[in-house]
Amino acid sequence: MAITTEQVKSLRDQCGAGIMDCRNALVASEGDINKALAILKEKGMLHAKKAESRTTGQGLIECYVHNGGKIAAMIEIKCETDFVARTEEFKLLAHELAMQIAACPPLYLTAEEIPQGSDVDAAQACLLAQPFIKDPGKTIKDRVTEVIAKTGENVRVTRFARFELGA
Repeated sequence: MAITTEQVKSLRDQCGAGIMDCRNALVASEGDINKALAILKEKGMLHAKKAESRTTGQGLIECYVHNGGKIAAMIEIKCETDFVARTEEFKLLAHELAMQIAACPPLYLTAEEIPQGSDVDAAQACLLAQPFIKDPGKTIKDRVTEVIAKTGENVRVTRFARFELGA
C-alpha cells in the first residue's frame, strides 16, 4: 500500500513524532492511523505533542570548536528538569546541534524570524528547518522531536551563535 504525504502529515499533527517515524508506522499498519498511533505509542513517540506546551526552565549550553580553532558554535537548549538536562540523550542533542551550526551556518532559529521580503531559503537559513547533517532525511526539528518523545519533556532550542575567525 502506498502511503501518501497527507496521511503522514495527519499522523504527525496528531502525535508530534518525526516524519520518518510516522511514515514507518503507517507502512507497518498498512495505512491505518489508529494502528499507527498504537505503534508510535509502543515506541514512546506520543509524548512529543503534549510536551511542546510545557515550560522549559532547565537545560545547558554546549560549545563546539571545529577546524583547528577557526570555527566555533555555541547553543542554548532548554528542557523542563535538570534530570533530563544531565542525560546522555540531551547532551548528545546539544552537541549535534552545535556541530550543525558550525557546519551549516544558520541565520535564524525559525522561519518566523526571517524579515519580510527577505530572499533567503528557509530550509538553509533556519536552524530548525535545516536537514540534519547526520541524517539528511530528517530536519533538526525532527531530531529535537525525537528527543522530546524519548524523554517525555519539552525541549527547545532558544538561541545560538557561530564564530568564524576573520569573518
